[in-house]
Amino acid sequence: MKKTMTFAILHFSVAFTITYLLTGSIVIGGAVALIEPAVNTIVFYFHDKVWNKIEANSLANAIS
Repeated sequence: MKKTMTFAILHFSVAFTITYLLTGSIVIGGAVALIEPAVNTIVFYFHDKVWNKIEANSLANAIS
């Protein structure tokens, strides 16, 4: 859990810093830093489901 929390803090910090440097806005930087990781988490969930199906199909093809 510690590793997950430190990664979340790192992710937030990177998203905020890059957006702030590009826009000069603390508000936009904060919004992106909150929204982007949330959306990325949802996208990763579906990516993982698709990847699991690909791996299962590869294993099934290797067996047959």
